[in-house]
Amino acid sequence: MITNLAPSPVISPTPLVGKTILVTRSVGQSSQFAHSLTQKGAVVIEMPALEICQPSSWEGLDNAIANLSDFDWLILTSTNGVDYFFERLFAQGKDARSLTKVKVAVVGEKTAQSLKQRCIQADFIPPNFVADSLVANFPDKLAGKKILFPRVESGGREILVNELSAKGAEVVEVAAYQTCCPSSIPPGAELALQGGNVDVITFASSKTVKFFCQLAERIFSDNSLTNCLEGVCIASIGPQTSKDCRDLIGRVDVEAEEYTLDGLMQAVITWVVNSRDN
Repeated sequence: MITNLAPSPVISPTPLVGKTILVTRSVGQSSQFAHSLTQKGAVVIEMPALEICQPSSWEGLDNAIANLSDFDWLILTSTNGVDYFFERLFAQGKDARSLTKVKVAVVGEKTAQSLKQRCIQADFIPPNFVADSLVANFPDKLAGKKILFPRVESGGREILVNELSAKGAEVVEVAAYQTCCPSSIPPGAELALQGGNVDVITFASSKTVKFFCQLAERIFSDNSLTNCLEGVCIASIGPQTSKDCRDLIGRVDVEAEEYTLDGLMQAVITWVVNSRDN
């Protein structure tokens, strides 16, 4: 007996047509994400809510690199950490061979890809793209291990360091880069927000939420940010970013199931498709 099945629904290759999406990633890091959204039909407005710059001092990182043989593991949790770590490694006349006896753990596929571009394969990538998952699934006994953790100078989460230390590891934290709020707002982004012409705002980190809110205060003056963004979809890359959205904006409408930029885009697409169906 042959059963006639209903045809599968046709998914548009451009499901974001008619939607304007504000991207808040830092300068130099938003282009690929913005391009992907544009390919899906969206009008993309870039409003960098984060600037990446060198730390106030290289001393800690330079000293750690000079003594790399003392470490069992190097942990990198962002492409920024990778970029600045290798900048200082090369500045000392060293190269990837200096890491021959050091195992490398990374959080996130993008971080792993950035590492791979430097001809280094990560020894460990946790199954979920969050720092908490790294500790829970760490492939080595942590007691007695010495770990180098190049990270943002200030404002980063402490859970990774705390949990590694609780399991007996000696964690050496060194500032590899700093984040700050941009001094200006792109005119196109300001006009779009003022005119209520934004459908979705995407946040890929907690810092972008914080700095976006600081910038938005200049745009909306004394008006409530929650009221000014009424009807705008607030889209988050993961749980911690969502928490900051709730704390500072009052809500989050979309959270990526996979904590990556691709996951964030898919979550936005699902929201758009569902909102049209409803």
